[in-house]
Amino acid sequence: MPESVKKLIKDKKIRVVDFKFNDLPGLWQHFSIPATELTHSESIWKEGIGFDGSSIRGFQKIQESDMILMPDAATAMIDPVAKEPTLSIICDIYDPITKEAYTRDPRYIAKKAEKYVKSTGIADAAYFGPEAEFFVFDDIRFDQTENAGYYFIDSSEGDWNTGKDEQPNLGYKPRYKEGYFPVPPHDSMQDLRTEMMLAMIDAGIPIEVHHHEVATAGQAEIDMRYGKLVDVADNLLLYKYIVKNIARAHNKVATFMPKPIFMDNGSGMHTHQSLWKGKTNLFYDKKGYAMLSDTARWYIGGLLKHAPAVLAFAAPTTNSYKRLVPGYEAPVNLVYSMRNRSAAVRIPMYSDSPNARRVEFRPPDASSNPYLAFSAMLMAGLDGIKNKTEPSKPMDNVDIFELSTAESKAIPQVPSSLGEAINALEKDHKFLLEGDVFTQDVIDVWIEYKRENEIDALRLRPHPYEFYLYFDI
Repeated sequence: MPESVKKLIKDKKIRVVDFKFNDLPGLWQHFSIPATELTHSESIWKEGIGFDGSSIRGFQKIQESDMILMPDAATAMIDPVAKEPTLSIICDIYDPITKEAYTRDPRYIAKKAEKYVKSTGIADAAYFGPEAEFFVFDDIRFDQTENAGYYFIDSSEGDWNTGKDEQPNLGYKPRYKEGYFPVPPHDSMQDLRTEMMLAMIDAGIPIEVHHHEVATAGQAEIDMRYGKLVDVADNLLLYKYIVKNIARAHNKVATFMPKPIFMDNGSGMHTHQSLWKGKTNLFYDKKGYAMLSDTARWYIGGLLKHAPAVLAFAAPTTNSYKRLVPGYEAPVNLVYSMRNRSAAVRIPMYSDSPNARRVEFRPPDASSNPYLAFSAMLMAGLDGIKNKTEPSKPMDNVDIFELSTAESKAIPQVPSSLGEAINALEKDHKFLLEGDVFTQDVIDVWIEYKRENEIDALRLRPHPYEFYLYFDI
């Protein structure tokens, strides 16, 4: 057993070990064993521990279900929410017959993406910094049966509750689109977010800031510091785990669903990214537009060119495209700009430091599997660099949403639905296969899973608003 793990178990009096891995859509899965099972045997570190791959979304069929988890000792940490002292370890997935890494393991795909960066000679490392947004509600109810379908959300912060008899109603509910940065008592979630932030820091996630976001009803953002691709993806799953569990401990519920509330801003995951060689940021050039190098501009060109296919992984739910509509600070336009938040790619201008020069891709959301989403963005950007793909001219000093119909039609936009994004991925995925980062079976199963389990499933069900529109026909 690795000495670092042995020391943690001894020093923290660990009694339970929890193994975590994620399914293809991106939800953490886990199971636990007594710590003595780990300390009294070396076999788990050498041979792994088995699980049923046919019961995990996007993995194996029942006739080939046996799979193996190999714990990654470098990820061992004290579980931040478990009642009993618990050691949490992230695992990689292997085939028990071939002993090879499993092609559909999202973490393995991300590891291959990091290796591919080095193999190109373009850079040594890719850095990512996601800004995950989420809502914290007091109540959520939903159901879908053969003869009924509804959802109901409630929040003590919701602007729709200004007239509710709360015995007493104390007001101070952020108005729609006015939730950005007000102090308490408008921001009733300050202490809750602080508790989440401190738990993240204690768990080893470097945090930069937390605040209320634009929407009413408890929209929040906690920003982690940038890091290498796999490390940040690991941290993002831990981040979501902490947010959901601390909210639940306060009898509230957190969701990373991109657009749960009608007529207010949705939750995105603006993703900052840059390429480095040694200690040099390859995206910086003092003389370039927005201090961007040619490498950064070509990276943007690749991101914008392949954005429809990338969003099949980075905005991967039908609900994602209810957020990606004009009018809610949604970055639907496939252009780039300094500062302009209506562009899909923004160049932050807060600092002149060479180390701060980066690209912010704004369409993604946190319903995505970060291992797949970050890898897809990286592969698109690298494809742009290799082919010296020039983006269209930057759009500055203009609100793209205020352009005339004729002007806006000339600007390419993100897909309007998950179906369009999946179709784009089906037609445009060669760039993802470079270096064997994504494999064809991953692309095929992703397309099949999304079409059968999400796109078609939603298409077959009547929507409640359709009754308002059509029942009297």
